[in-house]
Order: sequence, then C-alpha cells, then structure tokens
Amino acid sequence: MSQKDRVLTLVLAGGKGERLYPLTRDRAKPSVPFGGIYRIIDFTLSNAINSDLRKIYVLIQYKSYSLQRHIREGWNIFSRELGEFIDVIPAQMRIGTDWYLGTADSVFQNIYFLNQEKPDMVLILSGDHVYKMDYRRLIEFHKQKNADLTISVFEEPLQEARRFGVLDVDENQQVTGFIEKPDKPKPSPYNSNVSLISMGIYIFKTETLVRRIIEDAKRPDSTHDFGKDVIPSMIGRDKVFAFPFIDENKKETKYWKDIGTIEAYYDANMDLVNVEPVFNLYDRQWPIRTFQEQLPPVKTVFSFGERTGTVLDSIIGGGCIISGGKVYRSVLSPWVRINSYAEVSESILLDNVNVGRYCKIRRTIIDKNVVVPQGMIIGYDPVEDRKRFVVSETGIVVIPKDYQW
Repeated sequence: MSQKDRVLTLVLAGGKGERLYPLTRDRAKPSVPFGGIYRIIDFTLSNAINSDLRKIYVLIQYKSYSLQRHIREGWNIFSRELGEFIDVIPAQMRIGTDWYLGTADSVFQNIYFLNQEKPDMVLILSGDHVYKMDYRRLIEFHKQKNADLTISVFEEPLQEARRFGVLDVDENQQVTGFIEKPDKPKPSPYNSNVSLISMGIYIFKTETLVRRIIEDAKRPDSTHDFGKDVIPSMIGRDKVFAFPFIDENKKETKYWKDIGTIEAYYDANMDLVNVEPVFNLYDRQWPIRTFQEQLPPVKTVFSFGERTGTVLDSIIGGGCIISGGKVYRSVLSPWVRINSYAEVSESILLDNVNVGRYCKIRRTIIDKNVVVPQGMIIGYDPVEDRKRFVVSETGIVVIPKDYQW
C-alpha cells in the first residue's frame, strides 16, 4: 500500500448481538470479553493497526458504554496532530431521526465524515469477528483491479454457508452474483464442497460508495444493508471483485470466526486452549492489543491430598487464584478465584467470578461478578440447568452477569 493512498477505515460495531444473549444483555457484541483478556473488537482493531491503517472510526449504537470505555482506555494510542485517530462515533441522527437501520445506513448517516476526510478508499469492517488479516493485501488487489468494490471471501462448507452472503465469481475473480443467506448456497467454482462467503470486509472506491448508499437511502423497500441491498444492486453495473482471504495466523487451516452465537463464542474460546492452539495469540510479529489494568500475577495454592491447585491446558488472566481447585481446558479472565476441591472444566469464566468449594462446573460460560455457592453442580444435568439458566442447543450453560442465587 502506497503512503499516498488515503484510506479511511470504518468499523461497524453497533449490532445488538441477540443470539449471544445473555452475554449481550448489558453490552454490545463487539465488547463481549474473549480469550481471557480481550474484547472481540480487539482483533479487528489490531488487524487495522498491524496493517498500518491509522484513520479509524468505530460506529456504535446499542449498549455502547462498555465499548466506548474499552476503546478510550485501551486504544488511545494515536495523535490527532499527526492525522491519526481511532474515534468512536455514536448514532448522531445527522440526517434523520432514526437509529441505524442497517449496515449501509450506518455509513450513510455518517457520510459527513467521508466528506470531511475525503479518502480515496473506504475500508469497512465488522467488529465481531476473530481472525488475522493484513488489509494492505486487500487494498493492493483492489487497486490492481481498479475495482469499485472488493469483498474479502472465505471458503465455508456448504451446510454452513447459508448463514452468510454467498458469492458467485468468474475466472477473473469478478463477482457475478451475490445472495445473502441463501437456502441452497452455490458451490465455489474452485471447490464444489465449499461456498465463497463474504467476510463482511469491504474496500470501496469512495465515490462509488457515496453514490450507492445515497441511492439505497432513497429506496423505501430497502433494508439498508450492504449484503441484502447495496452489494446485489452493484452486480453487473459496477466493478465488483472477490479477494481470497490470506491468513496471517500461520496455521495449516485458515482461521476466521463470526462470533454470532453462543456456540461460536464458546468454540472460538476453546480453540485457544489446545496444546497447539488453533488460533495463535503468541505471535510477536502480529500482536493483539487490548486494555489491561495493573494486575498481580496468577497464584496457585497446593496442599497434600485432594486439595491441589491444578491448571491444565487453560488460559488464566492476571489476578486469578487457584486455591486448591482444579481447572482443565478453560479460559479464566482476571480476578477469578477457584476455591478448594472445586473442579472447572471446558468452561469460560469472566472477570471476578468466585467458584465455591466442592463446586463442579463443566461446559459453562459465567459472566462477570458471579459468586458460585459451595457445592453447586453446573453443566452435568441439562434439565436442572434449564430451570435456572440459559442453555444453548448444544448444552452450553450461560450464567448472566451479577447473577444471584
């Protein structure tokens, strides 16, 4: 990417995240804690920083206080005097009296900032995906093709592809068809077992973007969404190309996760605790930034007999105390305490969770500030769990923030 290129990055972070409830009861989906010390949005923002992108607007809307605070405390790293920024932009209703009506409308309502910054290209990203990507490769491809729009695509198995926007491409990687969440996804021309799906990563020529979102805003029948409305309307009249995702995760299999459901959130966290993690947090060449308070180191307490502080195949945040309990294949955020004789396995415990003595917890997500009483058994009896908590289709128990027994 040339230093002369003027690229403005917009991170869409205003989604309600209803399928992640109750984790999104009090926070926007991009600010849901992930991987012990991170928020989901940290991965998109880290990709942008690692790609040398320095002009970033984060568009927020619902339950955004936690997200605003996180970005203010953890991402206040640029100087406006140097023309660099990460600014949080709430829905301001500059154009009308509506909240954001869709992804395209969120950009349309902030067209003021496009006119103010006057970028050559606009990179649009989602704030709720976990992956590593150097956006400079996408931008160079977009320039080489002289495209109006370039969409980053990922190969997804056919049975899963119906949850995404599916593309059809020709031999030159030009997009000839785009259907959002089709019942029968079309196979990729390169591999009949997968479909080419949109990753929600778009690079637009600015003048084309402005023209199309203004046009879309005037359509009374539109849902004002990029995938449902704007992109399909561009096929055949604008130069739209597909860019095959290039993974910076340095693993055999490409990694990209849409954290849209409890199952996806749980699975992505579990990807981090394998002996050989599927998603690598430890690459110094591709650091993942976040906000971290000053914390004491992790402490384990060991005694003879059954009272042993044991941790296996887990991620443990600062300030945690494993006081004679056992933790296996789990992710513990800061300030978690596991008391004597307790067993926690294949679970995700967020900040300030305290697990009482003799508890047994399995395949459970516990949100912040929960004190689990002594002797509780969670994740072993789905019938009993459903009487008290949210339980996903695959049996993952979710205990909401500040839950009281």
